[in-house]
Amino acid sequence: AVVSTQSTGYFKQINLSMLLSRALRPLLSRCAPATRSISTTLLPEDIELLRQTCWDFAENELKPIAGAVDRDSVYPGDAVKKMGEMGLMGMVAPEELGGAGMGYLAYAVAMEEISRGCATTGVVMSVNNSLYLGPLLMAGNQAQLEKWVAPYLDGDHVGCFCLSEPGNGSDAGAASTTAIDRGDKWELNGAKAWITNGYESEAAIVFATTDKAKKHKGISAFIVPKPTEGLSLGKKEDKLGIKGSSTCVINFDNCLIDKDCLLGELGQGFKIAMKTLDAGRIGVAGQALGIAQASLECAVAYSQQRHAFDQPISKMQTIQNKLADMECRIWAARLTNWHAAKLKDEGHNFTKEAAMAKLMASETATYCAHQAIQVLGGMGYVNDMPAERHYRDARITEIYEGTSEIQRLVIAGNLLKEMSM
Repeated sequence: AVVSTQSTGYFKQINLSMLLSRALRPLLSRCAPATRSISTTLLPEDIELLRQTCWDFAENELKPIAGAVDRDSVYPGDAVKKMGEMGLMGMVAPEELGGAGMGYLAYAVAMEEISRGCATTGVVMSVNNSLYLGPLLMAGNQAQLEKWVAPYLDGDHVGCFCLSEPGNGSDAGAASTTAIDRGDKWELNGAKAWITNGYESEAAIVFATTDKAKKHKGISAFIVPKPTEGLSLGKKEDKLGIKGSSTCVINFDNCLIDKDCLLGELGQGFKIAMKTLDAGRIGVAGQALGIAQASLECAVAYSQQRHAFDQPISKMQTIQNKLADMECRIWAARLTNWHAAKLKDEGHNFTKEAAMAKLMASETATYCAHQAIQVLGGMGYVNDMPAERHYRDARITEIYEGTSEIQRLVIAGNLLKEMSM
């Protein structure tokens, strides 16, 4: 944060921090660490222990690097590797494959704590767990599980998910990418857009049309190794937030893959994709909640140290109203997400609840990031503080893995079915 002012024919560099009172300088590089975690008796003992472990990891390993990851658009490879060693990159994968063997409630809790420290690291964890491993664990045969799951649990390797295309987003059934049976091979042609971890991943779950006449029932899922001849990567997108994770187009030009790369049955791809996104929304809700919690902690820490009218601004009712609203919205979204995760773990239908959680959590993240900037005032608008990064990171949570508009359609559709029974 530097201001240039012209003086006697040369430019003098003035650091903004020199213009601030000494009382605020400890807050410049990052908001003061939270003095408490969200310890709760609502969680089972093992998941509470996991939550505290992730909280400590986020506080000591992720928060110190989050600013640089964002500023320099650097993939947090070392942190991802450490998370793999902690079992966080394959949380719901069975122990016999090398996974943690935990459920989605544990995953939701861990996602929130990791994302509280660094939202970029959170999305890498989310994509590998939900979007790459999720469909494999759902539809993969034993040989595929051993080849494509086991090596992707320790943080050394990550996968990606290729559903969206340049010409379709929310209309996932309109896939123009094709897969043609060439005897002993499948030939893929087309392009997939907005692929998270596109550059870092070493395998992709790709959805392609195998029978155009059947529309969405003619879509199949494939496992595509990277690199593969005929597969190429577009430029890295220059994004508003989540800047340490690459996002790009993946092109398929007469890309040949083995016949055993078909995931599940022919024509089951759309069903696999929708079920994957249902579960993935629990992870994205966790990420959004982490951003929201980080925003709240930043606002609280600043309000307690910033003085105006001879008192900390945290004593002012206007500020307290903002903090109270943020806390209420976070807990409402958090409990909804935990409920959705518990339903999935118990084998119940959770589609509506996952959509509710994703909708509430993502809009809460945006709201809390906005309010945090209001609490910080001008300091919220500069990158000396993390508030502006939280604001930029939060926005994507209302878009990927189903926009807020799509979530409302899912919720309403399920609600109407329930009420008409």
